[in-house]
Amino acid sequence: MNAIVLALIGMIILGLGYRYYSKFVAEKIFRLDPNYITPAHRYKDDVDFVPTNKFVLWGHHFTSVAGAAPIVGPAIAVYWGWLPAFLWVILGTVFAAGIHDFGTLVLSVRNKGQSVGTLAHRLIGQRAKILFLFIILILVLMVNAVFAWVISNLFIQFPASVFPVFIQIPLAVWIGHIVYKKKQKMLVPSLIALAVMYIAAIFSSQYSFLQIDLVRYMGGDGASGLFGLGAVSTAFFIWIVVLMVYVYIASVLPVWKLLQPRDFINSHQLVVGLGILYLGLVFVNPKITAPITNTAVSDVSWFPLLFITIACGAISGFHGLVSSGTSSKQLNKETDARFVGYLGAVGEGILALIAIIAAITFFPSKEEFLATYSSFGAASSGGLGVFIKGASNLAAGLGIPASISTTIVSIIVVSFAATTLDSSLRLMRYIIAELGVEYRMPVLEKKHVATSLAVFSSAALVLLPKGPQGFGSGGYLLWPLFGTANQLLAGISLLLISIWLKRLGRNYLVTIIPMVFVMFMTLWAMFQQVIFQWSWFGNNSNTLLFIFGAVIFVFAIWIMLTAFSALSGKYDDKIITEEE
Repeated sequence: MNAIVLALIGMIILGLGYRYYSKFVAEKIFRLDPNYITPAHRYKDDVDFVPTNKFVLWGHHFTSVAGAAPIVGPAIAVYWGWLPAFLWVILGTVFAAGIHDFGTLVLSVRNKGQSVGTLAHRLIGQRAKILFLFIILILVLMVNAVFAWVISNLFIQFPASVFPVFIQIPLAVWIGHIVYKKKQKMLVPSLIALAVMYIAAIFSSQYSFLQIDLVRYMGGDGASGLFGLGAVSTAFFIWIVVLMVYVYIASVLPVWKLLQPRDFINSHQLVVGLGILYLGLVFVNPKITAPITNTAVSDVSWFPLLFITIACGAISGFHGLVSSGTSSKQLNKETDARFVGYLGAVGEGILALIAIIAAITFFPSKEEFLATYSSFGAASSGGLGVFIKGASNLAAGLGIPASISTTIVSIIVVSFAATTLDSSLRLMRYIIAELGVEYRMPVLEKKHVATSLAVFSSAALVLLPKGPQGFGSGGYLLWPLFGTANQLLAGISLLLISIWLKRLGRNYLVTIIPMVFVMFMTLWAMFQQVIFQWSWFGNNSNTLLFIFGAVIFVFAIWIMLTAFSALSGKYDDKIITEEE
């Protein structure tokens, strides 16, 4: 099939999903009320609760959820062929991700802006809440480790991207000041900031003195670095430290100072980046060289692993944490939830779609694709690099030199991953503080104590485990578990929304059907991984993954049983039964 036709089919289905399906859900199921006083107004504090224009909030929400995962997952999943990946991204976005992201946002807005973890208590009981909070805590910890690992490696591989990414921080702070203190509009300053970033990208890709290449500074790949480490490992360590200092500061600042303006800039990055790639697709008109289905696969089956390999880009539990953790506290009008939540998921689906197309059109022939995607392990380690090179090929169709397009694509990936990282740190701080309340440990409720715990535990998880990537293999090792934990969280969140809708006397089929599908696939895949791969008698024994995986699996089963009991009507009268 022609790549342009494939893109058009995907875009049309996603557009129809937003135009008709999300409108039906908004009006008939969630029954959004434009006069409802949202938590952003009711609890306004100009730190976390800040009424925000829906376009600005969409930018924050979308760039927080669209990290590297909707690129990495699809670029790996084409290992089984492009058709299974394409169908899951498109149909998963319309019927699962859109409803999940939209639903968690509405549920939180209708309940004081509380997170899905807190709402688990009110919907299915105290014990389930504690278990759910621990699952969320483990997930965001893995998100922090995985995305810090991804960003640090990209900084090492593409040093020309570092300078433009760093420039974005003071530009975002400047925008936050003039918008919220000087009461100016955000659009023009953010476009200026984006132009400055891309001008910096052009210069840094052409002039080596602007490339912050720590490995080169230390003498090259084979040189020695600090603490007995090689140059590459030392550079990785330095970038992890820099990232952790940055996310500490970003996660404790008021959202208007850095989070919102930086994410608004990144939303423009996404529009520009997607525009370049899709226009490039039209001019290049590349041939799809990857197979429709890969019949040469002999190591791992796509069923059910496809549905956890592509998490973000089809459905992701982390999105529910963002919807209920930060976005619900900034929603200006309840009717904006459809635009922010469902359209945010559609935007991520569009990103995942171009990631698939970039990967399946990059290789000159089917044989070269199969040589690179020779095993699932090879796909996992090389997928992101294939996307960046494939995306650069598409951008070349607009006459953009390869060095510049590669730098811009890497900047987009890093920027999205960074927004996910600091949003995740902020969410982790909330969860630690919440656990402090539950266990009567007031010290954990202090902002800087909770943030310090989040930062140090995340850094330890990415740096300490030993693995095939050498020093700092934690993020690489945790990637297989990230997808399963993410999908379990999505399934549980859909179940919570279903319970809420049932108690309101609403039709809950729109949430219960995708919930059953996601939970079935995820639990099946997770059982296979925990028992037959990661356990001590498995064929790929890994103590770190086994412990994390087993704990999450047991907690998820426990929560599911409790939730299904609540769904059947056996619940405590004190638990929420109506909207507040």
